[in-house]
Amino acid sequence: MRRTFEEICERIREQLALGVLKPGDKLPRERDLAEQLGVSRHVLREALRSLEMAGLLRLQKGVKGGAFIREGDVGRMNDVVRDMLSLGAISVRELSEGRIHILDLVVRLACACAQQADFQALEANIERSDLATREGRLLDRVECSRAFYKLLAAATGNKVMAMIMESVTEIHMRFVYAKVASSGVSMPRLVEKRRQFLAALRLRDVAAATGLMRVHLESVQRMLESDPGAMSLQVALADMQPRAHRRIGQD
Repeated sequence: MRRTFEEICERIREQLALGVLKPGDKLPRERDLAEQLGVSRHVLREALRSLEMAGLLRLQKGVKGGAFIREGDVGRMNDVVRDMLSLGAISVRELSEGRIHILDLVVRLACACAQQADFQALEANIERSDLATREGRLLDRVECSRAFYKLLAAATGNKVMAMIMESVTEIHMRFVYAKVASSGVSMPRLVEKRRQFLAALRLRDVAAATGLMRVHLESVQRMLESDPGAMSLQVALADMQPRAHRRIGQD
C-alpha cells in the first residue's frame, strides 16, 4: 500500500505530465499546498524531499525560496547506471555490450538525420583529438572522445537516444580514463579511424559507418579486458568520490 507522501509525489508527477506544472515553476507556499492537497505539512515536506532526491524539484531556502520544478537533468540517469553497477545489478560487460548495440542505432539515426552543423562539430572534435594526440595529452584525448559520442548522439535529433547514449558513455569512459591514466596506453590510429567514420557519416553510408564504429568499440573492449584492473569499478569511479563527499558536506 502506498504511503501518503508517495501519493502526493504521484499527484505532482501527474501535473508535470499534463503540463500543469513546467520547469521553472514555483509551487505554492508550504502551508497553502498542504491545505490544497489535504495533508499535514510534515507529509508534504517528506514528499518534497523525495521529489528533490529524484531530481524533479529544487528546494531553496530564504526570502525568495520555495520549491521549484527543475529542468531535466541527464546526470540523474548517469547516477542510476552507476548505482546499478555498484549494486551488481548489471555487470561492466553488460554495460559495454549494451553500449555497442545502442551506438549501432545511434549511428544509423545520425546517418539519416545529421545536419551540416553536426558534421562540423564532429570534425572540430576530431581536430582537437588530433592535437591532443600529437602533444601527448592522452587524458585530454579521452575527454575529446567523451564529447565525440555526445555530439554523435545529438546528431540523431532524438533526445531520448541522446540521454541513453550519454548515460552509458559517461560511465564507460571512466574505465577508458582509468586504463589510460594507469598505463598510458594509446590507440595510435584513433584519429585516422575517426576521420574515416566521419567521411562515411557525411555520405550517409550506414553499412560503412556502423561497421567502422563496431570495429572501434570492440577494439576498445579488448584493450580494457587486457588489463583486469582497468575494468575495476572501484578504479573507474574513484574520481567520483571527492564530488560525493562535497555533496554530503553541503547537505
